Amino acid sequence: MEKKNCISIGTSEIPWRAKLEATVKAATGYRLSLRTFILASSLTVSFISFASVLGITSLVYLDTVKRSATSLAYDQAQQVHRSIPLLMGKGATRSELLSLYNVPAKSGALGSHTVELYRTPVVEALYGRVALAPDPGVEQVFKSGKVLERGQGHVVEAIFPLTATEKCLGCHGNARTGTLLGALKVRQDIEPMLRHARQKLFLLFLLLSPIPVLMALFIARLVNARVVPSINELGDKVIQVNSIRDLTRVEFSDVAPGFTELDRIFGEVSKLVDKIRAVSVDKEILELEIQMLEKFIITSEVIRDWKEHVACLLLEINQVVDAYMLFCIFQVDEELYDIEIFWRSQPSEATRKQVEQEVLRKIRKENARLAESSALQVIHNVASDQTPLALEQGDMELQTKSLILDSPQIGGVVGIGVQSEYAWNTTRGLVIDSILTTLLNVIGSIKAIHKYTKDLEYYATRDPLTDLFNQRVFWELISYEIGRADRHGYSFALLVIDLDNFKHINDTWGHAIGDRYLAAFAEAVQHALRKGDIFARYGGDEFVILLPESDEEQAALVAARIRNITEDLYVTTPDAAKARATASIGLAMFPLHAVTEKDLFLFADNMTYKAKGEGKNRVSIPTAEDVVEVFRMVGEKARMVQDAVDGRRVMPYFQPIVALGPGGIECCEVLCRIELNGEVIAAGDFIETAESLGIVGRLDAILLEKAFAMVEEQDYRGNLFVNLSPKSMILNEFLPNIIGLADKYRIDRSRVVFELTERETVKNLTLLEKFVYDLKSQGFKFAIDDFGSGFSSFQYIRQFPIDYVKIEGVFVRNMLNDYRDMAFVKTLAILAKEFNISTIAEYIESEEILEAVKSVGIDYAQGYHLGRPSPQLTNKQEQGSIYRDEKDERDKAYG
Repeated sequence: MEKKNCISIGTSEIPWRAKLEATVKAATGYRLSLRTFILASSLTVSFISFASVLGITSLVYLDTVKRSATSLAYDQAQQVHRSIPLLMGKGATRSELLSLYNVPAKSGALGSHTVELYRTPVVEALYGRVALAPDPGVEQVFKSGKVLERGQGHVVEAIFPLTATEKCLGCHGNARTGTLLGALKVRQDIEPMLRHARQKLFLLFLLLSPIPVLMALFIARLVNARVVPSINELGDKVIQVNSIRDLTRVEFSDVAPGFTELDRIFGEVSKLVDKIRAVSVDKEILELEIQMLEKFIITSEVIRDWKEHVACLLLEINQVVDAYMLFCIFQVDEELYDIEIFWRSQPSEATRKQVEQEVLRKIRKENARLAESSALQVIHNVASDQTPLALEQGDMELQTKSLILDSPQIGGVVGIGVQSEYAWNTTRGLVIDSILTTLLNVIGSIKAIHKYTKDLEYYATRDPLTDLFNQRVFWELISYEIGRADRHGYSFALLVIDLDNFKHINDTWGHAIGDRYLAAFAEAVQHALRKGDIFARYGGDEFVILLPESDEEQAALVAARIRNITEDLYVTTPDAAKARATASIGLAMFPLHAVTEKDLFLFADNMTYKAKGEGKNRVSIPTAEDVVEVFRMVGEKARMVQDAVDGRRVMPYFQPIVALGPGGIECCEVLCRIELNGEVIAAGDFIETAESLGIVGRLDAILLEKAFAMVEEQDYRGNLFVNLSPKSMILNEFLPNIIGLADKYRIDRSRVVFELTERETVKNLTLLEKFVYDLKSQGFKFAIDDFGSGFSSFQYIRQFPIDYVKIEGVFVRNMLNDYRDMAFVKTLAILAKEFNISTIAEYIESEEILEAVKSVGIDYAQGYHLGRPSPQLTNKQEQGSIYRDEKDERDKAYG
């Protein structure tokens, strides 16, 4: 097969240029430059052409000279042939003839010639002479009577026959006319003539030899002048390209060698650069994107110092694209908005005002509600003071990427934006756009989480509806107050307030009116208390008040004042009615009635029930008989709990936990009940007594054994959520007992999830950490209950390997009535997902709340709407929405 002049990968075929370069490189050790290659090629082609032409011309010329010399020699031979008879007729002898014609040649003419006469044997025999050595050719001439011509090298020979004529008969008497008398051989040397021709050719070569060199130099110069500068310029432009941005400065329109093929190549290179420019991305851009994505991880430090973090992000984004400023819009109140502007460097006063006006104009243009609002507060932040920033009006017209929302989203974010240069490259623009979009979203999220972290910290201690202290803080404060009162030897009072017939307000006008009444009640009572008094919402329609350094008389006066305030308080309903309630108030004194926080609350709570039993709307001040009765009831409850544990009358109840998304695991929570005289008592009524008696560990062990036995019997495959008392953590035998029960009943440990309530574990973080890691090391799972209710929610998800969090039900139940609760639940759901933790919403009491928790991304739900606690281990339990009195029903459902 014919081989083509091309590079064939994997074979030994190399183009001729490569061969030439390889030869030169082998000889010199260097590769050829284009200039050298063109010169060498031109010289080679010129010399080859010149040598070819000269060679062919020389051959033709020498052949012509040879032919001419041969023809001339033959002519001279014929002249000798013609002259021989004439001379012999005049009497010339053979020797005279030979001496006459055998003379040296003249310079520059034909060479010497020799003449030889041959006699025939017959003639020699007649004259008696010895014949010369016969020539074969002569013999043939003699025999045939023909002329023989031949040339050997540069010698021309001609042989002519000599025949007798009448003139010859005088000397050759025995011959007749026409008889062959002999032969004439003329030998002519033409070498001198050829030598003379070659000398002329050599002189001509010397004269013409500079011509190919000059032609090669001319061609090389001509080609180099058009090709090399263009190629060098192309190389220089390519060398200058160190990033994709540099491609914008590369222009090939002025790079044109002037040759059709090269012009086409350069044109295609220009098109290739355009294509690369359109599809490629700077390495710096990608590195920045990775760095920025790493900085998009939201940590507690980022949330705490969110402004400093945003400033750092702005400085880093400027490594790739000029971004002069970022702005974020947040709704901080009903009609109040904050606009946070982050500057790359300190702006001039004129620049500050111009950009502020531009941002306000853009915001009002894109959001009608903001356009009508005059309460827009602008806050300026500077990332760096190193380089003063002064922008012209044209800079204000650069790309402003913004997202202005119609309504506030998580964290009150209304809008975010960034002002930066236009992207010169489509792909680069997409990358930068994605970075900026993510950056803006992260800034919004950081600000939102910062805001709601503060809200979490606030509402971990406050009731979101009434803004009072919540139940968790109440227990902290009453414990603190007991210690202080005990040290300083003074008394204080505890009031427990229960609103009478509050359920009637909810049932008649709905929960919205009920919530309005609770908020109005809290505000009115707050004004009636001293500055140092502690007012808290215990739950539902139940409130507690601590009156430090008060005696019984002072406490009774405060209670009476609260009762009177409640009688006069009302809220107007949509139908113009007045929603009213009254208050039943119980009172207890420290240290007169109790010396521990639990007993003191129990005493005051019993007084409240006494007030309700006596007709409501009254203050119940304990008497000596009341004190005896309360302690008798406490003793009876302790005996009841002790007997139930001893008799193993502990019963597991199961409440379903429903997955809200596809692929969710079936779950249920194991709740503790005890049976007394045919009545089932919820854990909320006896768990504290069991803890005080020190038998909570035995109670948990009986409960789990019975629950595990039912799981094995019914082949239940879902997850079991088990409530643990914090007292169990200090029992060395607890974990071995749990492992033994799981093995005994062949329960997969990964299906058992232990719940601990956040407010109970906050005091024992070190013990909790060891306990949780021991559980996890044995394959069990761990959940935090009432997540978001205490101070340490974020500490838990950072420090412990949590699998599930149960979001505090009070936020879930009220999320449809208060956007703050909705945002609170949404924030907790987002945080949990960031840590790969599943979320469970409690208090699902209606289809509307169920849909709400689905919409914010909660994974599981639990509540009366989805299933009541039941002694049957199945998720197909009684369902239906139920609204209930918080005090009476909550503990039965969740305890």
